[in-house]
Amino acid sequence: MELTGAQGRVVACLVEKAQTTPDSYPLSSNALTNACNQTTNRSPVVDYTEREVDAIMLELREMKLARTVSGSGHRVGKHKHIVDEALGLDGHELAVLAALVLRGPQTLNEIATRTERYVDGPQGDKAAVETAIDRLVSGVEPLAVRLARQPGEREPRIDQCWAEVHGERPSAAAPPDAPTSPAVVPDDGPHDLEARVAALEEALAAQTLRIDRLLDELGA
Repeated sequence: MELTGAQGRVVACLVEKAQTTPDSYPLSSNALTNACNQTTNRSPVVDYTEREVDAIMLELREMKLARTVSGSGHRVGKHKHIVDEALGLDGHELAVLAALVLRGPQTLNEIATRTERYVDGPQGDKAAVETAIDRLVSGVEPLAVRLARQPGEREPRIDQCWAEVHGERPSAAAPPDAPTSPAVVPDDGPHDLEARVAALEEALAAQTLRIDRLLDELGA
């Protein structure tokens, strides 16, 4: 099951708010729109309208990933996710997946920190985060991928492969934030030549993969 970037943002916000602010969940359309448009803990930052969010919720309901409930004191319909039912994920896996969809590629430590407030999540336990990542990566239809460590990075990162990002699906070979053109690398002397060449080769490989994908989509 593949999601657009907008579908991923909306359903991941529902997962996040169910875990971090359970007293105000399910969410009204207005509250869900505000969650999507947060400027903190979001990458990229978006500016959806309430009408757009309602349209996306209709799509998510048809995909059996969310529901809109009424009654029980609700004056308006409120939205909730059912990702756990649809994909068979536990609380730890939901927390990790939501954090990746909302924030983009992250290291193990970053994921552990950003899922601490999820009441059914790993709550800062790095071993539990690692186990959840393993399950997301190794599923029949993987929902996450371990990226190769890039030059200058101290730790490898993990990304999700469930929802599109900027119109492209991330992969281990070309993470979504890989340069789209040869990188401009400062000249720091001959001792850095090998690192600069490696960076340029990776940028070229990422660009080549993007062109191949485009040609496949065009049927060329």
